[in-house]
Amino acid sequence: MLAMEHCNSSSMPLTNQTQGTASVAAVAQNVTAKSSPTMAGMSMTLGILSNMVALFILAKAYNRMRRRSKATFLLFASSLVATDLVGHLISGSMVLRRYSAAATQESDPEMAEAGFASVDPYCQFLGGCMVFFGLCPLFLGCAMAVERCLGVTKPLFHASLVSTARTKLAVSMIWLMALLVALLPSLNLGQYTYQHPRTWCFIRVLGKIQGSDLAFVAFFSLLGMGSLVVALVCNSISAITLVRGRLRKMTSNRRFSKSHDIEMVAQLLGITVTSCICWIPLLSFDLITVIQSYQGNIEDQTEYYQKLLLTGVRMASCNQILDPWVYILLRRAVLQKIYCLTTCGRVQLRGSTFRRWETSSLQSSEKKPVTRI
Repeated sequence: MLAMEHCNSSSMPLTNQTQGTASVAAVAQNVTAKSSPTMAGMSMTLGILSNMVALFILAKAYNRMRRRSKATFLLFASSLVATDLVGHLISGSMVLRRYSAAATQESDPEMAEAGFASVDPYCQFLGGCMVFFGLCPLFLGCAMAVERCLGVTKPLFHASLVSTARTKLAVSMIWLMALLVALLPSLNLGQYTYQHPRTWCFIRVLGKIQGSDLAFVAFFSLLGMGSLVVALVCNSISAITLVRGRLRKMTSNRRFSKSHDIEMVAQLLGITVTSCICWIPLLSFDLITVIQSYQGNIEDQTEYYQKLLLTGVRMASCNQILDPWVYILLRRAVLQKIYCLTTCGRVQLRGSTFRRWETSSLQSSEKKPVTRI
C-alpha cells in the first residue's frame, strides 16, 4: 500500500517496469498484511500436544518393556517424537514471531522482485531449522524400517548386532547428518531466503538461481525421497515376511510371528505412508521449481510457484502432527478395542481362519496362546 500511495502522489509518469515493480511490492505487502497467524498457531499447539501425548505413552512402554527388539524400536520412536516436538517448539515460535513482525514491516520492491531473498542470521537459522527438523523424521523413519526389516528377516543377526548403546549412537549420527546438511549454506552451497508470504525461510528456489542453489535443492530432495523409498521397501519386505510366516503357521500348526512384530510393522507402514503423502509434494515442488527457475522458464509464473511451495510446506508440517497419532492409534491395545467394537453383535466366527488370525495377532506375546477350536 505504501508503494501504491507513493506512486499516486508522484507527479512524474511511471515507466512500465517501475509500475510492475510497484505492483509486485504492493501485492507482497497486502498478502503479508492479510496473513493470519491463526493456522500457524493451531498447527503448533496441536503438534506439541500430540507429540507430548505420544512421548508419554512411549516412555511408559519403554519402562515396562523387557524385550530388546521392542525396546530398540521404542527408542527410535521416542527419538522421532521428541525431534518432532522440539521442531514444533522452535520453528513454530519463530514463524509466529515472523507473522507479528511482517504485519508492521514495509515491503522492499527489490526483495519482492527477487523472490523475497534475504541474507540475515534470523532467516538463516529458521531455514536451517526447517531443513534439520524436516530431514530428521525421514532419516529416523528409514532407520526404524531397516532395523525392523533386519529383526523380522534375520532375527539371530539382529540379536547379535543391535543393542541399546548402538541404537543411541545411530540416533546421534542421524541428528549429526541432518545438522551437517542444514549447515551447507554456511559453506556457500545454497542459500536460505524468505519465502512467500515472508513469514518463513527455506531453501532458495526462486529468483536468480545459481548452480550451488540447484545442487543444494537437488541434494536435499534426493536425500528425502531416498529415505522414503528405502523405508517403504524395508517395511514392505517385513510385512510380506510376516504374512508368509503366518500362512506357514496356519498350514503347519506352529508358532512363527509375534504380536509385537506385527504391531511394530503396522506402525512403521503407517508412518511411512504418512511421510510419503506429506513430504513428496514439497520435495517434488522444490526440485521442479529450482530447475525451472535455473533455466529461466518461470519469470511470468512466480506467484503460481510461490503458492505451490507454500502448499507443500504446509503439508510437510502436517507430518509432525500425524506421526504421533499413527503410533497412538496403531497400538495393540487400541486395535484390540477397535476389533471388539467392530465385531460386537455379529455372528460368532470362532471357527473361521480370519478370527483365529486376528486373535493370535493381537494378543500379547507374554500371554498364553489362544486355543484353536
